[in-house]
Amino acid sequence: MPETLLNTWIQRGVALVQGYGLTEAAPNVACVPAADAARKLGYAGKPYPHVEVALADLETREILEGAARGELLVRGPNVFAGYWRNEAATAEVFAGEWLHTGDVAERDEEGFFRILDRLKDMFVSGGENVYPAEVESALYEHAGVAEVAVVGVPDERWGEVGCAWVVLRPGAIAGAEDLLAHCRTRLARYKVPREVRFLDRLPRSAVNKVLKTELLTRWVDEPEPAGAGANSGDPRGLAPRRRG
Repeated sequence: MPETLLNTWIQRGVALVQGYGLTEAAPNVACVPAADAARKLGYAGKPYPHVEVALADLETREILEGAARGELLVRGPNVFAGYWRNEAATAEVFAGEWLHTGDVAERDEEGFFRILDRLKDMFVSGGENVYPAEVESALYEHAGVAEVAVVGVPDERWGEVGCAWVVLRPGAIAGAEDLLAHCRTRLARYKVPREVRFLDRLPRSAVNKVLKTELLTRWVDEPEPAGAGANSGDPRGLAPRRRG
């Protein structure tokens, strides 16, 4: 859940407790204790009893100790035995007893885990890893943003750059440059999207997950839709868009 939304509820006296899980782990893996809900805002928490969690280096796949960032691994009696009649898929997600979740996470000095993004959603820009969820979180802090999805798109110079697809709140006025300037105050330069495009709604699956592959296809099919967004170095400029 975006931290801005968590903060909204905390300010209303409602402490929401976050957790993390996946179907292959039956499904609960970690949870934030209620006493730490406000202090560890945005974290997924610590593992449940009898559940072991580790982080693996994204390149070497070695297990990392202490405060670290890598792919989240899970093992324990809650982990499934494998995919039904699909040995290849089962072998792909297991390394010994460890289940590779496909999620990138970081662990702090206290042992709390924060989910950063799906490994498949991460993109590399100029040799640096960019996690779309972090960029999306920054954009959610803008008062005019109702929904956002960030996708890595091809770039001749940097390999990949970010494209942010934004749904504005009813009545909100914001242009692409407004949102990019907002990001520059919160993110390292290489994480700032190169482009912002506006939609009335984000494409979603039957279970309400944003279909980022559809957004990427749309970017390829419509490389420069009129008035849809702006390159951060685009000299043309843009008039602010209004929705409502």
